[in-house]
Amino acid sequence: MLSRACPCTVLLLVLLATGTTSCQRPTERVFEFSTDASSRAGMVALGDGVLVGNEAGTLLRLARRGELIWRVRLGAEVAARPTISGDSVIAGTVGGELVRLGLADGTERWRLTGEPPVLTALVSDDTSVYVVGPDGTVRAHALDTGQVRWQRPAPKGGGETSAEPGQRLPSPVLAERVLIVAAGEAGLVGLSTGDGAILWRRPLLTQVLGMVREGDTLYVSTRSGRMAALGVEDGALRWEQTPAAVLTSPPTYHRGVLWVGTEPPELLAVSPSEGRRLSGVSLPSSLVTQLAVHGELLLVPTSGREGVLLALRRQGGAPVFSLRTDTPLRTPPVVIGDQLFVLGLDGRVLSWTIRAPEK
Repeated sequence: MLSRACPCTVLLLVLLATGTTSCQRPTERVFEFSTDASSRAGMVALGDGVLVGNEAGTLLRLARRGELIWRVRLGAEVAARPTISGDSVIAGTVGGELVRLGLADGTERWRLTGEPPVLTALVSDDTSVYVVGPDGTVRAHALDTGQVRWQRPAPKGGGETSAEPGQRLPSPVLAERVLIVAAGEAGLVGLSTGDGAILWRRPLLTQVLGMVREGDTLYVSTRSGRMAALGVEDGALRWEQTPAAVLTSPPTYHRGVLWVGTEPPELLAVSPSEGRRLSGVSLPSSLVTQLAVHGELLLVPTSGREGVLLALRRQGGAPVFSLRTDTPLRTPPVVIGDQLFVLGLDGRVLSWTIRAPEK
């Protein structure tokens, strides 16, 4: 609603500029940076900025004010989110490159070529980087040399692992000694990070959109509207529910609530203890990725052409503010302190500072 204490002219200008519904502007633009090509890789949050790759094969690091720290050109599109381990970043390309760079200056430390395309987000620990191939094959590469420590073939059962050529599989989840991989129609698999041995399988939990770990529990969402909670260590089913006919996003866990997108476009709140639907908020277009949080605010990106990002209170009610980017938002936002970063499908990185909303 419009605040009655605000002059109409000022209100109109504020609404057009920021989408807010009060006199105080809740956001202020920090920068807009074009990476010069579209991007579907998603950002990696750093303490002092973000890391992002694009379809031109460029990997770059930006400071919090938008200054370019370094830029490295690889041989093909960076389509999947890189991973950070210590003072290094490891990235892959659709051309089958896997490269380790120094985080400080982008200096190359090792590079592998001739590998399968990297379409799924990488994850790493202190010793290894874990790579999921398009067919569900999983490899563990030693961080110091890039040498393959172990390789696990694509799991059997359920038909093709990837639904269609070039489709990325959901991001794996690394939980101490267990690597959890969603392998399309082959279901979920828990692997030992030590040697790749299969620790558990859930072959009937297919069409996985994404997963999130909270403590010893793994929460999973699927395209068919199913959600499930599993034990991380053993894959034991704790609950399974169908809170909506169609889900569109991986789950996000925040302060005792699971949040997930649905079709028709809605943000759904789900109980993590039993999978019960708690509430729903209509969205202008579908949520297809995890959301971000800033204090009590849920920062919800949407995938329509307008690229609307909504800031919603967890308690419900009208949006605190909205931002229009005019490019689809299909990867998670990043929040560092009071600063918000979004990556548009057109390859632009946009950033705002967020002011605490009025009570």
